[in-house]
Amino acid sequence: MPVIVMASPKGGVGKSTCAVILATEFARMGAQVTVLDCDPNKSLTRWASHGLPKGVTLHQDIGRSEIVPTIRASDGDGQIVIVDLEGVASQLVSRAISQADLVIVPMQPTALDAEIGSEALALIREEEEALGRTIRHAVVLTKTSAAVKSRVQRDLEEQLRGAGIDLIEPSLVARAAFSEIFAYGGDLTAMMKDPDMVTGGKVDKALENAKYFTEAVYERLK
Repeated sequence: MPVIVMASPKGGVGKSTCAVILATEFARMGAQVTVLDCDPNKSLTRWASHGLPKGVTLHQDIGRSEIVPTIRASDGDGQIVIVDLEGVASQLVSRAISQADLVIVPMQPTALDAEIGSEALALIREEEEALGRTIRHAVVLTKTSAAVKSRVQRDLEEQLRGAGIDLIEPSLVARAAFSEIFAYGGDLTAMMKDPDMVTGGKVDKALENAKYFTEAVYERLK
């Protein structure tokens, strides 16, 4: 039972988007996925209110005392647990990280996100020291340009790699489908059947991006 945790002290960086993409894509691959919505903004709960894809179960209102038992209760062969955390450093966040097989730190390619995202990496190191074991973690850049990498993005990627930080590629491009899935529920394949529902269309490009991102995450879970 791999446990994937989305962590960042900054809101709006794409934690919930990453969680939805992974949940829906892993479910399409045949896995049973349990998603824990621990974010007070309840983005995943709003997404689920429109209908969950087959193979995905969502639990909401998970507090500090419930997080570890809920993760362990979801244990099972073929199960994947995805935890979407609040955008602060808290005991709930620390406890979720302590149970993770992989922590993903979403980060927009800006200097501010890089600075605040480093706080999440520091929190992971603190948990590693407390537990006496390594917690695998990686950064994914989000809301990137589909056309060309900005200079800030190139510089940030170089800094991350230079610091020995695992960088997931591909990044998650800023696609209308990624934001509008929260309004329609389901997964990207459902949007493919009616691409006009998505502003700007190009659902196929979003689905391709989601597929390769999920495959990159899967490789880190092996």
